[in-house]
Amino acid sequence: MTDPAEGATAPQQESVWDYPRPPRLEPVAERLRVVFAGHTVAETEAGFRVLETSHPPVYYFPPDSVDRELLVPAPGRSHCEYKGQASYWRLQLPSGQRADRVAWSYPKPTAAFAAIRDHFAFYASRVESCWVGEERVKPQEGDFYGGWITARIAGPFKGGPGTFGW
Repeated sequence: MTDPAEGATAPQQESVWDYPRPPRLEPVAERLRVVFAGHTVAETEAGFRVLETSHPPVYYFPPDSVDRELLVPAPGRSHCEYKGQASYWRLQLPSGQRADRVAWSYPKPTAAFAAIRDHFAFYASRVESCWVGEERVKPQEGDFYGGWITARIAGPFKGGPGTFGW
């Protein structure tokens, strides 16, 4: 494919190539849920999603919707030119099951993303399942961006091998 923006979009779908750059933050009223080892780690109907050109949406959970006793700070930081510096989190169940760098948050986001201060985003590939409404999401390939793919969005999606130059 010479132009990644030429992906087909079915009726009722959003094309990630119509998402803006810089990214847009918008509230999500649908139920969002993250499950790990049979335990619901996060659940909300007051989340946010970040929409950015070529990426599946990234969903953010308010701090009070996450089982904070299960999250432990993980080493490392990253910087987003739009959102600021991210902190990472490990998921640790009392049973001993864990997932490293399963989530990230922005303790001091930029002004444009102040609404997601201390909210948590989860990598769908590092947990048992993630849900938007009643739909189980597919993880964005490559794990760099952490987007959640549903039937409502159309790609192609940046993140997999050979797509970083898009």
